[in-house]
Amino acid sequence: MPNVEGLIKYVIGYNPQADVGLIRRAYEFSANAHQGQLRKSGEPFLKHPLEVSLILARMNMDIASIVAGLLHDTVEDSLTTSEDVAKEFGRDIADLVEGLTKLSKVEFMSREEKQAENFRKMIISMGKDVRVILIKLADRLHNMRTLSALSISQQKRISQETMEIYAPIANRLGIGWMKIELEDLSLRYLKPDVYTDLAKKVSLKKAESDKYIQDVIEIVKKNIKIYGFNAEVYGRTKHFYSIYQKMETQGIAFEEIYDLTGIRILTDTKVNCYATLGMIHSLWTPVPGRFKDYIGVPKSNMYQSLHTTVIGPGGHRVEFQIRTDEMHQMAEEGIAAHWKYKDKGHAETKDNQIYNWLRQMVEWQKDLSDSKQFLDSVKVDLFPDVVYVFTPKGDVKEMMRGATPVDFAYSIHTEIGNQCVGAKVNGKMVPLRYQFKSGDTVEVITNTNHVPSKDWLKFVKTPRARAKLKHVIKTEERRRSHEIGHKLIEKEFHRIGTSITAVNKLENLRHVLNEYSVKDIDELSVLVGYGKVSPRQILKKLFPESVEKEETKEKEESPKRVRVPGGVKVRGIDDILVHFSKCCNPVPGDKIIGYITRGRGISIHTPACPNIDELDYDKERLVQVDWDTTEPITYPVRISVSTIDRPGVLASVSASITSSGANISHAEISTTEDKRAILNFVVDVKDLAHLERVIQKVEQVRGVEQVRRLMGR
Repeated sequence: MPNVEGLIKYVIGYNPQADVGLIRRAYEFSANAHQGQLRKSGEPFLKHPLEVSLILARMNMDIASIVAGLLHDTVEDSLTTSEDVAKEFGRDIADLVEGLTKLSKVEFMSREEKQAENFRKMIISMGKDVRVILIKLADRLHNMRTLSALSISQQKRISQETMEIYAPIANRLGIGWMKIELEDLSLRYLKPDVYTDLAKKVSLKKAESDKYIQDVIEIVKKNIKIYGFNAEVYGRTKHFYSIYQKMETQGIAFEEIYDLTGIRILTDTKVNCYATLGMIHSLWTPVPGRFKDYIGVPKSNMYQSLHTTVIGPGGHRVEFQIRTDEMHQMAEEGIAAHWKYKDKGHAETKDNQIYNWLRQMVEWQKDLSDSKQFLDSVKVDLFPDVVYVFTPKGDVKEMMRGATPVDFAYSIHTEIGNQCVGAKVNGKMVPLRYQFKSGDTVEVITNTNHVPSKDWLKFVKTPRARAKLKHVIKTEERRRSHEIGHKLIEKEFHRIGTSITAVNKLENLRHVLNEYSVKDIDELSVLVGYGKVSPRQILKKLFPESVEKEETKEKEESPKRVRVPGGVKVRGIDDILVHFSKCCNPVPGDKIIGYITRGRGISIHTPACPNIDELDYDKERLVQVDWDTTEPITYPVRISVSTIDRPGVLASVSASITSSGANISHAEISTTEDKRAILNFVVDVKDLAHLERVIQKVEQVRGVEQVRRLMGR
């Protein structure tokens, strides 16, 4: 087990003025807090925070980060409080520890919801101090290194989370070595058979590959000497996940991969990078489409390098990376490469572009009230297939592939996005749903009186644009709902001779507001505008005697009121129109959710409905609903039957449907050139079990090849 003196020795190596006394105090504090605690492996718990701090030291982090690494689990896993840490080590370090402490005392509906909320909390803390994310990455890396002590299900869950979130974050922050190790460790537990097989095959082939690469390196060195370049050349072994990705994306076997090792050339100047590239291309033929210039157009994480693949000796492909020493340091260390703290999380770096993504994440979480939606947006943004476009001034912007002028407008500023009415690409007007190609020059046309359209959600690509759009639309919907609700309440109150102003003075108003979990009558108006509460319900709670007299009178005048069967029960809402969406045609047995529409009551959808993503920008209009199976109702469902085209098949299929107790309300028949027939029916069924019986009965008809349920119109 490493000890604190080893950590101190490492820190002094890059920071001779370090406060080693503070590190020792933090170590002793952590040792006392975790006394008697063991990890799943049986090792003392203290080993984990010590290893995390060593990882941070290897990243040349400041003393506050090293100390926070030693203390990062004390608040969560011991009786220590954040106040205890602040008292002993100061508010700066206590805030770092607090930013890393999970929401362990809060109850959540699911593990996914808890994971999303923990991630959101970390991002908020990171907005105050970016060191939080770096300490979290070090924590995750050591946990991955020691994952074998956990159960297989835990190994897979943590590895999946690492592959989806933490390895891509390390990549976006430019920390290349950490991204590689996290990916390889994740692959080891997610696909153990693949990992073991790769390890064995790489080991067997390595000697042959190394000999070939060494021969190529000698040729390159000889030519560098001839041309008088100042450069170093060495081989770099590809990591397992990179090899696995290549096999998957190209659909090739391991035996077809020759270049298990690539070649990296480090030179002294940017000019010599291009000169060296020219030399490589003069020696061997470059592979078309395999050249990338990340020096002229750096990646968003400030990665810079020239990439090229050539047909080397013997006809084998060889990959080269060419960069300066400074570029290499940035490629390996990323955001930590220029880490010089003065105070409270303000880092000095020669280029702030690397922080843009971090700022965007902090901004998104403000716009998206749902934590899981926020996490999903971040996941999408972590895997961008990018294109590079130019502003009218010639500045380069990296955009996600498929991005549109609306995405571009929101990437500049929220107001530019909100006011976007058109765009020119390469000097010509294009539709707002136009998808960029690399090299496009984009000019956004705005109008200060314009408001965003909900239809934009159908084509915008970037999480930032989606988040901003949903926020603006939700705000506008809320304003309109308040306006409508206020009028409806005022009208209802006016009917019994009172007003909202008068109601504000009632003693029982506070009780009614608490019942609906709102703070004032304005928020209650919003609920009415959304349709979640009827003005009648409010009136009944505020003036029960007046409403009771009125209802008695109505019953006497209309004794034959009939309840219209709806088929569903809406939680917390009475007397509201319900209709079933035709985009997914739910039936009892399907999971369902309700969406409050304007003027048409509640539409019922399945959670898998393709239109739900367009509706979920306003969570306040989604309501919980349940099937009401006490009423004998049938529901229309579309099914498609693929058959051999033979005489009598339509009659046989129709007979099997009706014999199952289902009614056919519509039928469409089409045939294909290869003697097949497609029979589409709309059948009325009682529930999902009834539908399954219908499908099973049809599948038994001679000549039927496939029966499937259709979603949509």
